[in-house]
Amino acid sequence: MAMTVHCNIVSAEGEIFSGLVEFVTAHGDLGDLGIAMRHAPLITSLKPGPITLTKQGGEREVFYISGGFLEVQPNMVKVLADTVQRAGDLDEASAQEAVKAAEKALNEKGADFDYSAAAVRLAEAAAQLRTLQQIRKK
Repeated sequence: MAMTVHCNIVSAEGEIFSGLVEFVTAHGDLGDLGIAMRHAPLITSLKPGPITLTKQGGEREVFYISGGFLEVQPNMVKVLADTVQRAGDLDEASAQEAVKAAEKALNEKGADFDYSAAAVRLAEAAAQLRTLQQIRKK
C-alpha cells in the first residue's frame, strides 16, 4: 500500500474534498507542484487551473480552482481556493465562450476599459479549458 497524506480542498462555499491521497499536483505562482507524503512544509499561492489528486488505490480526481493557496504540513495538504469545481462539472462551451468574450474585450478597449479584469477573465476561462483537456488525457 502506498504512503498517503490527508488532503482537504476548501472554498468559500465549503469543503469539496477531504480524504487520503498519494499525490497532489497543482499550478503554483512559481511553477508546477507535486506533493507527496513527507514533502517539506510550504505555503504558496495558486494560479487558476487544475488540481489533480491521486487517491489511495491510484484513482485520479481532477478539480478546477480559480486561484487560492496551498499549505503543506508533514501529514496534511490543504487547498484554500476562491472557487472550486469538480472538473467533470465544467461546461466546455461556456469556457470557450468566456475566452472569446475576454479576447474581444481586450481587443476593443473603450474609455472605461478595465484591462486587469478582462485579463483575469481570460486567464480563468483558459484555465478551465486546460482542466478539461487534462481530464481527456486520463
